[in-house]
Amino acid sequence: MIGYAQLWAASPGDWAAAGVAWRGLDAPVTRRRSGLAERATTLQAGWSGGAATRAGGRLDGLRAELGTILPALVETDQVLAEFAGRLRVAKARLAEAVALADRTGVAVDRHGGLRAVPPTWRGPESGVLPAGMGARPAPAGGADAAHSPGPRAGAGATGGGPGGGGAGNGGGVGSPAAVAQVAAALREALALADGADREAAGRLAELTGAARTGWVERPPPGRPADDATPAAVRAWWDGLTPAQRRWLVLHEPARTGPRDGVPAAARDQANRLLLAGHREALLAERRALSASGSGGRSGLRRIDRALAALDGLAGRLAATTGPRPYLLGLDPRGDGRAIVALGNPDRARRVLTYVPGMTSDLADVPGELGRAARVQDRCTALAPGEETAAVLWLDYDAPDFLPEASSPAQARDAGPDLHRFQEGLRATHDGPPARQTVLGHSYGSLAVGSAARDHGLAADALAFVGSPGVGVDRAGALGLPPGQVWSSTAGDDVIRLVEPPRELAGRAVLATSPLASAASLFRPDDHRLWFGHDPSDPGFGGRTFPSGRGGHTGYWEPDNPALDGMARIVLGR
Repeated sequence: MIGYAQLWAASPGDWAAAGVAWRGLDAPVTRRRSGLAERATTLQAGWSGGAATRAGGRLDGLRAELGTILPALVETDQVLAEFAGRLRVAKARLAEAVALADRTGVAVDRHGGLRAVPPTWRGPESGVLPAGMGARPAPAGGADAAHSPGPRAGAGATGGGPGGGGAGNGGGVGSPAAVAQVAAALREALALADGADREAAGRLAELTGAARTGWVERPPPGRPADDATPAAVRAWWDGLTPAQRRWLVLHEPARTGPRDGVPAAARDQANRLLLAGHREALLAERRALSASGSGGRSGLRRIDRALAALDGLAGRLAATTGPRPYLLGLDPRGDGRAIVALGNPDRARRVLTYVPGMTSDLADVPGELGRAARVQDRCTALAPGEETAAVLWLDYDAPDFLPEASSPAQARDAGPDLHRFQEGLRATHDGPPARQTVLGHSYGSLAVGSAARDHGLAADALAFVGSPGVGVDRAGALGLPPGQVWSSTAGDDVIRLVEPPRELAGRAVLATSPLASAASLFRPDDHRLWFGHDPSDPGFGGRTFPSGRGGHTGYWEPDNPALDGMARIVLGR
């Protein structure tokens, strides 16, 4: 059992750094595999016969053995990163428990022992009456109440008023009820840390055993049908052994990586292999084009753009600070698509799914993920004792130009996949259900609204910022209680000027008429935008949260109240 002093001294950052070090081993392993492949090619070109065949087979075998290690390296990183995250939350709750002790007149010793510290009367000049006379207590003195380095000792009562005095359950400062409340808070923090420690130790022990007995094992034949529900996929996955799951990650990454219902950790392992494979394929194509001279500069520019997008994504995935990224989906075709989570959504108690808007593509993933990260960071600042994951969902073809953005077609097309993804988050989540929030910006808000309207979304709250309309005229048509539908539009956001296409056409015709000026005076302000009633108007029936002036993209600026609003919605506050 993890003790008070042990948790207080624990360093989550050290555990996260250890995970990053394990993850970093994949680069030299990948280089060695590539080197073996090149040597095999060289041998085949200048050597033949039985010995050559056996040598080539041996090189292929060594390459395959190195390949089986790659998912295990990522898995080790995941275990350590998730342990670090849960340890960080446990330490935050420990700090909250000690702060509660400070407020309620309870001293905490170096071992987590508790005792009540009655308030001390310091004379009439202090303005405080003696204890027991309804007084506002002053801070307790004495060596036992003083803080010391390392595990913290309670300072005693710090007075009533906001944030001070009272045990909160009917007891007074320094009362047995106050001691019991602090004891419960300490137990909760220690139990969380102990559970995280036991789980991480068990997962690492399994990996250690697999290193001796074999990383992978072929699973039984049969896979869930393509139209199987995420819940059915999860049930099938749970029936496999860890070695069988690793086999699927290694040998069927294209089926495993994008599959809703497969846990986030396995999807991340598979999709990282796919990312490396896509990059190798593009490099090979580039070498072939350069050698043949066919394809011209346009072909090389296309490949270079695709490589730059993949490298930008890979750089973000390799980040060594902040919550660990999980690659939950990747499709480099066309403009490219990706799903990236910050933190494991299967473990967090609060999960945000962010859907970006017009012009978003694979090259924009680092920037759009930064927006999701700002909401997540604000959640952590507001509730350090809660674990929050933020997901960037860019698994649809966002419009590139205004003519495309004036049509709801691409948002409609996104609906089934967004619906299925949210169902998958529900199916793969461990423990009690998480609070799920789906946030859409600009055209992304229409994608969210269309999915909710046409298919339903497994979400506890919907939020829209800078919305041109969400495909419905009333919050109640989105399938959630109107009190859990939120929206904000900045006063200087140009989206406020957007009108329905038919009205724009009518105004264009009217502009040629001598009566244009007079007619404009009678145009009703019915709060209709391109895709329905303005969700930030009270007449929509949902709830709104404030935003400062920042135009169409300023909602994530640190001083914008909209950032606080989004975080509080995610937290359920």
